[in-house]
Amino acid sequence: MTLRQAQDSRNDFPEGTVWLVGAGPGDPELLTRKAERLIGAASVIFHDALVGQGVLDLAPKHARLVHVGKRSGRHSKDQASIDQLIVKAALAGERVVRLKGGDPAIFARAAEEMDACRAAGVPVRICPGITAASAASASLGASLTLRGLARKLTFVTAHARAGEELDLDWQALADPEATLAIYMGKHAVGTLASRLIAAGLPPETPVALVENASLPTERTLRTRLDLLPLAARAMLGTGPALLLVGEALRQFSSDQARTDSIVPPVCAALTLPIATASSKPWLRKQSSTCFSASGAQLTNSPPLVCGSVSSA
Repeated sequence: MTLRQAQDSRNDFPEGTVWLVGAGPGDPELLTRKAERLIGAASVIFHDALVGQGVLDLAPKHARLVHVGKRSGRHSKDQASIDQLIVKAALAGERVVRLKGGDPAIFARAAEEMDACRAAGVPVRICPGITAASAASASLGASLTLRGLARKLTFVTAHARAGEELDLDWQALADPEATLAIYMGKHAVGTLASRLIAAGLPPETPVALVENASLPTERTLRTRLDLLPLAARAMLGTGPALLLVGEALRQFSSDQARTDSIVPPVCAALTLPIATASSKPWLRKQSSTCFSASGAQLTNSPPLVCGSVSSA
């Protein structure tokens, strides 16, 4: 840390202060300079599961790293416990960084942690980070908005509590002049596709799924809305994924598509038993529609799905 950085940290990061810091999408080079400075000045860092090791490696040797991550159905700490840990550390005179993947103010439960700090009289501030939607669109070589075509950008989470139905304003979301950036939606693609189509969004609306955005393990999938469940089931792994929906996604340049695709641009192999496709007429119909568009035919060989998959 430079002398200037040390002075800055003393001014805005005194003992007993909490900073909610955005770690960005995973690539350490996408971390802001301010975030790096705050991490370097922290005495304790409470970090999410999605914060990459490259970012955690920036922590000073004297800082304690405390994992408080939450992944789908696997919580190391509940939110109330995390709030208590943050407040306790600050009241003990620590310089506390609460390190969150992406931007701490977007679907990251920052409000609860800020409320807990303020209720205890602990100073708390936010350092923004690059959100996953920005990283995903950058990886795709696309803009999230497009003049005259995509005038709106809507961030939405598809996460629902266990046992609860996904309750969203589907009519508002099915806006053909908007781009949807859907967080935590990988396990809800079937519901998302069917409800958006039922609300009026055309089945052929372009869709992209980006898994592990900005990381070396990144994978991207380009398809259309009605084929999304089939494509996602075939292609995605276990990493966090962001779903982008909207006409702005038609802007992929042909050069980008040629350089990043590892399979033909229309179809990719699907590890789904042929019996499944044969026993589900809707699945066979969707596959047939896809192949007809590409000049292919559906036979009793292992089926294919419309879409293009690429890896970093």
